[in-house]
Amino acid sequence: MVEVTVTHLAPLVEAVQSVDAGWLSALGGGFPSAVVDDDVEAMTDAGLLAVNEALAGLGRRVQALQARIAHGISRRSARELGSDGLARKAGFRSAEKLIAATTGGHVGDAKKLVQVGDATAGRMTFSGERAPARHPHVAAAIEAGVLSVACAGAITTLLDRVACRADRALLAQAEQTLVEQAAGLSLSELQVVLRRAEAWLDPDGLEPKIENLRDARFLRIWEDQHGMINLDGRLDPATGAPIKAAIDALVTAQIRAMRGHNHPDGDGTDGDGGWTWSDGGKTATDTDDSPAADGANADDSPDTGAGHAGATGPGASDTGAGDAGAAGVGGPVERRTIMQLQADALSTLAKIGLGSENAPAPLATTTVVVRIPLEALTTGTGVATIDGLTQPIDAGTARRMAADAEIIPIVLGSKSEVLDYGRSRRLFSKAQRLALVERDGGCANCAAPPGMCEVHHLTWWSHGGRTDLDDGILLCTSCHHMVHTEGWDIRIDDTGVWFIPPAHIDPTRTPRPGGRRRHDYQPAA
Repeated sequence: MVEVTVTHLAPLVEAVQSVDAGWLSALGGGFPSAVVDDDVEAMTDAGLLAVNEALAGLGRRVQALQARIAHGISRRSARELGSDGLARKAGFRSAEKLIAATTGGHVGDAKKLVQVGDATAGRMTFSGERAPARHPHVAAAIEAGVLSVACAGAITTLLDRVACRADRALLAQAEQTLVEQAAGLSLSELQVVLRRAEAWLDPDGLEPKIENLRDARFLRIWEDQHGMINLDGRLDPATGAPIKAAIDALVTAQIRAMRGHNHPDGDGTDGDGGWTWSDGGKTATDTDDSPAADGANADDSPDTGAGHAGATGPGASDTGAGDAGAAGVGGPVERRTIMQLQADALSTLAKIGLGSENAPAPLATTTVVVRIPLEALTTGTGVATIDGLTQPIDAGTARRMAADAEIIPIVLGSKSEVLDYGRSRRLFSKAQRLALVERDGGCANCAAPPGMCEVHHLTWWSHGGRTDLDDGILLCTSCHHMVHTEGWDIRIDDTGVWFIPPAHIDPTRTPRPGGRRRHDYQPAA
């Protein structure tokens, strides 16, 4: 019994020791372990990151053990046991309520622990023999401390949902692929991969799902007691994509104007202008799905200063020393939050529809790009995606959307045209940009929608860079600034885009996947 206990706890003990060693190392060895207390401020940057990584690994180890224990509590609290169940005897109505009371968390979190524990625990057959876990790849990753309970729960939920309709061999392959792709992804990023994996595993179920989403669409508009016009709605991908694309284009153009970037084709930039919010409104780092500073254009060289200062433009306020001064560059401050910019963009669209003669230029070039394999386009069955949205659509919906104005169907599988221009021009063409969107999917690092990104030279134009696909990459302003200021390297080869962290972030400088491969589901060949 002691040997079994040590075997299960040994990785946890090693993880604790790793945190302890990393903590002392982060202090530069300047403090004896006997006096180490609240010393986070004394840590080096690299040490702080190393301790954070070690703690995350320890947390995943603890979660793995919690899931095992939750599985045991759940089995001993089965409903058929009645009052003899473990939870009932401990004074709780269910195993989940018992676990939540112990952890101090939500019952939903306890249910996730039970779910993952059930999916990754070994099983007993009717003959009394031990069988492997229902999801062995997830179980191995949980046991190794490389997959969190939240990500494991998301993967097993998807696999269980499509199990009755998908091929068993494909499910096993998908489980392994998803576990491998989950490494280094947040739960929200993994959810994007899972949506596309579900479409690949169960293409027959995608069309009815999209039809259900279409049937569930609505928009409600009413005026409240304060005189505010309220909007509440939900839109399916085909209905919502043009609205989202147009609003993103207008907001991005507004921010670009604030920064003083007014190139007619919007493909290249110059200047060091910036912008900032004066009232603590949401910025690009506050929300994942709002166009913000990331959508503004940026030069091949990063912005200077500690932040982004405002520049003149429609809607900008008068100058002030507050936020603009803090940003390091003088200039006026934009008073509107991102959500207010989006509201104003929607109003602008309505004015255009009512016959306004002041239609902004960005709408003339705004398109919704639907990507569909040639086979799916030909047969009418399969999966397509819409740039800027994570929900795949069925081929029939894609074909109908392709008949609309300002919808560009990109058919994959045919030969690409030659798109390299060398040093003959600085700005990337629209055709090149579309090719880069196909490769990078949006910001090659954070997956911001294509409309919020610009094409940047890997080798700065001033340093001899070429306007070729191999020297171009889609980045939002924030990630572009981060790459330069922190010293990241970017490698582009036949396998895709790779971000190589600097040594002070990762001493091993292990390449991290970027571009479309980071967020698209990529089944093994």
